[in-house]
Amino acid sequence: MEKLPKIALPVIFIVVVLIILLAKSAVTIGSGEAGVLYKTFDNGVVTDKPPLGEGFHIIAPWNKVIVYEVRQQELFEKMKVLSSNGLEIQIDASAWYEPVYDQLGNLHQSLGEDYLQRVIQPAIRSAARSVIGRYTPDDLYSTKRDAIQVEIYEETKKILDKQYVQLNEVLVRDVTLPPTIKEAIERKLKQEQESLEYEFRLVTAAKEAEKVIIEAKGKADANKILSASLTDKILQDKGIEATIKLAESPNSKVIVIGSGDSGMPIILGNQ
Repeated sequence: MEKLPKIALPVIFIVVVLIILLAKSAVTIGSGEAGVLYKTFDNGVVTDKPPLGEGFHIIAPWNKVIVYEVRQQELFEKMKVLSSNGLEIQIDASAWYEPVYDQLGNLHQSLGEDYLQRVIQPAIRSAARSVIGRYTPDDLYSTKRDAIQVEIYEETKKILDKQYVQLNEVLVRDVTLPPTIKEAIERKLKQEQESLEYEFRLVTAAKEAEKVIIEAKGKADANKILSASLTDKILQDKGIEATIKLAESPNSKVIVIGSGDSGMPIILGNQ
């Protein structure tokens, strides 16, 4: 009975140590995450192998696993930048990014867990300043915004491709101009619209006038052709035809006493 506690103590100690070692050796990687293995006694961060994927893993108790989110994430930035003519403009932009999965070890070794603040934010701010600095407020307010968004994406991507980060998209959500500049641009756009409408009315009126002139010219040409074709003989024949029709009418009485200079009969009266 006295020997039992002496035997139980080492057993309990060994069980406790095993539990502690097992707890330190077991690693669970959650959904949308990956783990970078750090080997304490073997060159530190593992960069020549893929990171640990989702699920349960057993590692040596003296090693560590640094867990990273590897699904797409969003960075929202409000930036004040200068246009080409020196005016301060506020840009609201979003960047969709994710770490390059196979290069997660290199990312951890070179940048660490705060790579967002170290690389992504400075990259998108630098690209936005560079791109916006090439445009005027008029450009930013008009349809060139889509082109500006593409340029910011391309310049940011060039920087991040060398930093083990994948940039998926950059969205320019809003551009805020100084109130006085915005009002001036809106007035200018309104005047341009009114000018276009006035030019359209002028063009329409000119086309209508041209149409009337063409129609009038056509009628004049037709009358000229008709007048040229009406010879004395034709007029005389037309007069005779008319007289015959009138004479054939039962309710009419026609007295013909001769013809005029044109050769047509002269009607003195009818009843």
